Amino acid sequence: MRIPAVLLAMVGITSASGAAAAPAAAPDRVTLELQVSEALGQPLPCRIHLADAAGKPQQSPGLPFWKDHFVCDGRAALELAPGPYTYQIERGPEYQRVSGRIELEPGPGQTIKIVVKRIADLRKQGWFCGDLHVHRPVHDLPLLMRAEDLDIAPVITWWNKTNLWKDQPIPDSPLRRFDGLRFYHVMAGEDERQGGALLYFNLDKPIDIMSAAAEYPSPMKFVAEARRRDRKVWIDIEKPFWWDVPVWLASGEMDSIGLANNHMQHGGMMANEAWGKPRDTTRLPGPLGNGWWSQEIYYHLLNCGLRLPPSAGSASGVLANPVGYNRVYVHLNGELEYDKWWQGLKEGRCFVTNGPLLLCTAQGELPGHVFQIRQDKPLELQLDLRLISQDAVPRIEIIKNGRVDQVINLDDAQSHRRAAAVSFREGGWFLARAVAGNRNTFRFASTGPFYVESGESKPRISRTSAQFFVDWVAEREKRIRAKDLPDDQLGQIMEHQEMARRFWQERLDRANAE
Repeated sequence: MRIPAVLLAMVGITSASGAAAAPAAAPDRVTLELQVSEALGQPLPCRIHLADAAGKPQQSPGLPFWKDHFVCDGRAALELAPGPYTYQIERGPEYQRVSGRIELEPGPGQTIKIVVKRIADLRKQGWFCGDLHVHRPVHDLPLLMRAEDLDIAPVITWWNKTNLWKDQPIPDSPLRRFDGLRFYHVMAGEDERQGGALLYFNLDKPIDIMSAAAEYPSPMKFVAEARRRDRKVWIDIEKPFWWDVPVWLASGEMDSIGLANNHMQHGGMMANEAWGKPRDTTRLPGPLGNGWWSQEIYYHLLNCGLRLPPSAGSASGVLANPVGYNRVYVHLNGELEYDKWWQGLKEGRCFVTNGPLLLCTAQGELPGHVFQIRQDKPLELQLDLRLISQDAVPRIEIIKNGRVDQVINLDDAQSHRRAAAVSFREGGWFLARAVAGNRNTFRFASTGPFYVESGESKPRISRTSAQFFVDWVAEREKRIRAKDLPDDQLGQIMEHQEMARRFWQERLDRANAE
């Protein structure tokens, strides 16, 4: 039996006369008020997908709306034509998804009262979540974050030909805190061109990239500028398959990489790699193939001895996702502090998700921990796995050195706790992964990697993975040369490609595993 994807929780329909501040409906319209609360009866900020019989999304005046949904503080009033409507209400992965059907009859109006239950409380366990790719209006962020139960959200206010600060003063403090526990930062930026997209966080003012062309200058020019300005800047590779990923990885200047990225969407997948390195669609067919491709590339970089935590971003405001659909959870000891959250992500104490909640410890340690093999004895690690999911998840997989090491089959319950073990005779890495049985979109969770070192021996480097990046650099160089750029521009760009070629060739020369 599959876990129902939607759960009906409509608990009452009453006359609209009891609804606070509901607008008077036009003669051919009906006033619908939605009242959403948690179990104790308090209004619950949330996201609402409301559609008519034709599937057309409905908007509530004055509330933030995007594509197919709006958010509210727990109450929303709309004037609608009589007829059938469907709704779905969500508040991030720690609350139950609720759906239902409404038949609006001509008359004084109706009030729908809906209770949304909490299914997990990860803050109590030290986990705090963020979405690292948000394009929504700054003034909407507090309500958007409350509605998605989100803790951290850098807001992209400058990118390519756009700079929202061009004609207004730069704020003295770009970091905003509200509700005593949530943060958003208004100075995030994005450099998205032919090589792909890099995201910049925690700067105090924009980088001037407005004059940049599709290929020139290299994105590495702005990376260097950001680092000169502030060594604390965080630079994220927005997706693993962008063409310049081998250059960015080789530079050593990257802080994270978007494993849960905006090609994975609430209502479906982007089936291709845009202008990134295309996957083999015969081996990785759509619609989910792009999600598997992101996983593969991430495992290749880990197999080459690089240690980079996974990140997550939704691109709400550009693509159809809600804020917080793709999110990264970071574990902290104690209360949420903005700088400590980024430090926790840097150390890899994290998991990414767009649905399932997957917690894993190894010998009581969190992801990011480095284990040591001592005295040439095999290292066996006991794993504690906890999964909570509203979508059916058939299995949890342990990925070791890029391959499925073991499969833990699950029943149809929403909550699971399982034990497992993983063993090593030499260095490497492992993580836990859970992919939902959703045929339309890649809905998954992945822990950050755990690492294993073996005394004074060389780090494990896969020959196959190093060759993967060597070939990638060569392919990218051919594409750049085919663009017939001026010699001075081509020379500057190729300096970085040559650096990457040497880096990955050196890894290939040092490879000690297949």
